[in-house]
Amino acid sequence: MTHSMTKTHSTAGLSGAFSRNPTNGEVFKQYPFATAAEVDSALQCTHEAFNAWKDSAMVERVALLQRIANGLRKNASALAEMMALEMGKPVTQGLAEVEKSAKLCEWYGENGPAMLAPEPTLVENDKAWVNYLPLGPVLSVMPWNFPIWQVLRGAVPIILAGNSYLLKPAPNVMGSAYLLRDVVTQAGSPAGLFEVYNADNDSVADSIKDSRIAAITLTGSVRAGSAIAAMAGAALKKCVMELGGSDAFIVLADADIEAAVKGAIAGRFMNNGQICISAKRIIVEESVIGEFTEKFLAAVKTLKIGDPQDESTYLGPMARYDLRDELDGQVKATLAEGATLLWGGEAIAGAGNYYAPTVLGDVKPGMTSFTQELFGPVASLITAKDAAEAIRMANDSEFGLGGSLWSRDVETAKVLAKQVYTGGMFINSPSFSDPRVPIGGVKKSGFGRELSHFGIREFTNPQTLWIES
Repeated sequence: MTHSMTKTHSTAGLSGAFSRNPTNGEVFKQYPFATAAEVDSALQCTHEAFNAWKDSAMVERVALLQRIANGLRKNASALAEMMALEMGKPVTQGLAEVEKSAKLCEWYGENGPAMLAPEPTLVENDKAWVNYLPLGPVLSVMPWNFPIWQVLRGAVPIILAGNSYLLKPAPNVMGSAYLLRDVVTQAGSPAGLFEVYNADNDSVADSIKDSRIAAITLTGSVRAGSAIAAMAGAALKKCVMELGGSDAFIVLADADIEAAVKGAIAGRFMNNGQICISAKRIIVEESVIGEFTEKFLAAVKTLKIGDPQDESTYLGPMARYDLRDELDGQVKATLAEGATLLWGGEAIAGAGNYYAPTVLGDVKPGMTSFTQELFGPVASLITAKDAAEAIRMANDSEFGLGGSLWSRDVETAKVLAKQVYTGGMFINSPSFSDPRVPIGGVKKSGFGRELSHFGIREFTNPQTLWIES
């Protein structure tokens, strides 16, 4: 194991945001923070774009989404390559992310207008309706782990609803953000409708207070969400928070173990294990823990680690060296607390932020990997004596984003799933996001929803229209 990369990652004399290749630690692009004048310009452009866009015809909005979808597909390779260079996403997974984003545009283009149509109420004689009107410019503070999908799953419904969108990306994926902005601009988006700025923390705080911003959406850590939500609350502005997660992946005694193992591999190791809504705590009934562990370990040992630009790579480097070192510390703490190291458990020597795919056994409630979110390629195996204990363990968390439950008895699984206090539960499938269903959490995983009709209506003004003849 090595942690000798600290000197390689020195940024002495540099300021602003950086694109740093996680395979070798080299900074290949610097982005100075926006000046006060540039921040004001971004806010004004977003404000003016909203004033023009809010009255646009729905057919015009839908046409823009289709052109964006076309542009995403045309530029898929460039977008995937940039994600690989900036945050280590394997290029095949990056291409899949871009295609998923294109399909998102098309899905909302086909289904979104009906979600925004005037809605009748239970008032007699059709006297009252609800109009879903544009809310205003939305400030979006986004993370680095899905630089295209994460941004567009918020931006697409926000724009379709008649709002404008101002993106503050994570500082290590500025290149991806600007490339995405170029795609949207080339699709014919009006100036300022999809705006990107490289704001520092003080500028973000000032933007939240600015009267030209109507609402805020954030995907990120609990710490960041708490800070941004407090600022939004002080300014009395609507906000949506999609924060961390420590999803339970529950395998019952009657589960299809082969299918569950396949789901656990995808749910835990996709995107180098850096997904909010993913299988972090794998809770298995005692009678099948041996079989599951054996097959799961065999599958983990086949995962290819390598250059994210190599199409055969499944696991690339972690996005940042500090995140890798934090993860390693969590693993070491869990082992010191009595867990068993079944595979991996160390940073990979040499250049890059690589961390060995890791499996921890005998993890118990109260241990670090049980109570904290582990954002990287580490699976925690937890034994439950029965289904009831598995559910109790699943709920023994400050998070409540998603989860999954594996059983051949789907009817019983449906009953058990409702007992898990999360924003989503998946039966015989790892958790994932899909435009047809809402995503969001409870407890410290946040509040509000993205996607589906819930997501598109989050940033609208549901105006009651009462007509008395």
